[in-house]
Amino acid sequence: MNPSTAQARVVVDELVRNQVRHVVLCPGSRNAPLAFALHDAAVAGRLQLHVRIDERSAAFFALGLSKGLGSGARRHGYAAVVCTSGTAVANLHPAVLEAQHGGEPLVVLTADRPPELVGSGANQTTTQHGVFGSLVTTVDFPVAERRAGQNGVWRGVLCRSMPVDRPVHLNLPFREPLVPESDLDWPESLEGRPGGAAWTSATPLALARDTGEEAGHLTARTVVVVGETRWQPAYSAAELAAKAGWPVIAEPLGGAPATAAGATVINAGSAVLSTGSLPRRLRPDSVVVVGRPTLSRGVQRLLRETPVVHVAADGPEWTDPQYLASHVSGPLHAGVTAPHADPGWLAEWQAADSAARAAVDRVLSAQPWPSGLRVARELVEALPANSALFLGSSNPVRDVDLVGGHREDVRVFGNRGLAGIDGTVSSALGTVLGGEFGAGYALLGDLTFLHDVNGLLIGPHEQRANLTVVVVNDDGGGIFSLLEQGSTEHAGSFERVFGTPHGADLAALCAGYHVPHTAVTDLAGFRAALVPAPGLRVVEVRTDRALLRDLHARLRAEVAAAL
Repeated sequence: MNPSTAQARVVVDELVRNQVRHVVLCPGSRNAPLAFALHDAAVAGRLQLHVRIDERSAAFFALGLSKGLGSGARRHGYAAVVCTSGTAVANLHPAVLEAQHGGEPLVVLTADRPPELVGSGANQTTTQHGVFGSLVTTVDFPVAERRAGQNGVWRGVLCRSMPVDRPVHLNLPFREPLVPESDLDWPESLEGRPGGAAWTSATPLALARDTGEEAGHLTARTVVVVGETRWQPAYSAAELAAKAGWPVIAEPLGGAPATAAGATVINAGSAVLSTGSLPRRLRPDSVVVVGRPTLSRGVQRLLRETPVVHVAADGPEWTDPQYLASHVSGPLHAGVTAPHADPGWLAEWQAADSAARAAVDRVLSAQPWPSGLRVARELVEALPANSALFLGSSNPVRDVDLVGGHREDVRVFGNRGLAGIDGTVSSALGTVLGGEFGAGYALLGDLTFLHDVNGLLIGPHEQRANLTVVVVNDDGGGIFSLLEQGSTEHAGSFERVFGTPHGADLAALCAGYHVPHTAVTDLAGFRAALVPAPGLRVVEVRTDRALLRDLHARLRAEVAAAL
């Protein structure tokens, strides 16, 4: 089966599972994969197929079907319209706008040309993303490829836009061949959830607030993963974890609420997961995801290898970049009926935490000062109570995640929405000024600091935050040393296009902005520089990124051996 045919069959199957009952099809070439899949589904009695020649009429017909399906006390399904690429798409516009302003759900599927043809002058090829304007949600599917994991991706992309209470535009670029081929087998199952359920069973977001809600799919061997989120959802989920005897693995921005809720937070959780393969005694049967865990490949591996992934969302969207969620609900809380606790399960994770922390201690103690990991841990330990800590993206936030531990009396912040390095100095200054903290600190890499060095430009009449900016300066992009491009086989190109050394004089830059600067060379000097002081200042620690890859490899190996 070729990739375009496979994707179309999966999409149509998932549409049916998401209560699409009627589909209006307009003939065309680029949408042929969808046409074949819809015809097969109609013959099998899974949906009602209507064929119309004119796209404008077809869209309004689908709109009428939607109105009829929603005319009773409860909606009995959804309607969709399907067309080919090019001007055909534009002819759907009037009905889509009518649906939007009339508050009517309507699923619009448009076939598209693959990206390499857009802008090439190819027939019936234009930019279809956003063609219906900003009022309509557009979801772009990836081009179908013969790769493992595509079934979950395709179903997940569609599920995240369903069910709808508004028009949604699903744009599907297809490469040739566009017709079914029977002589090729797809290398993986294209089946959906058992029993006809949608790929992600999304319960109403208010449901989890009902006291006594059953959580039967969550077992005693559950791990709670807390990423970047608001305080209350993290606290509520951690309360449930404390009640159920579940260990909590929290990223830095979610650690304080989890600790405050009395949950057992695995301080070395990221280090344990970084080893690549968990011992059988630590493998969960289910995982609860709260917020946006984005730092650790180990967390993503844990989700891939766990049968049940329950995402507790704090709004209409949820984090599931691998399309693994088997359940989605609103925020979980201690009133949820949890399975009986298994003391042995929690004890195993606590023992692993102790062993991993001891391994981390051994590795860092043997490492000459300074390293980014050591700076991160020393900083977290030295922070006064009621401090704010703002973490730059790339290595600093990951270093704290890996070795920093969690403190209930410190609030941790960062720009993790898109996790860019831009604007971080300014964001840290605003965070400290906007909150009520005894002291403010930021931990940044040198490129992050340089990217927003103009954040130091503050007029003489403006209020200045009490902020100590710690810059780990490894003269370039140290995080790339830890990724695939940092391996020895890419050494010839690495330094120029990834390492990007700059040689900037941070002391001179700070002097130009009249901001105090301290360059520390030993651990005692670093600790002294962290003593709270009024105003804005910069503390620079110079490290060698050439040592990063080996240090992290030793850390993983030592933790794996300890487990």
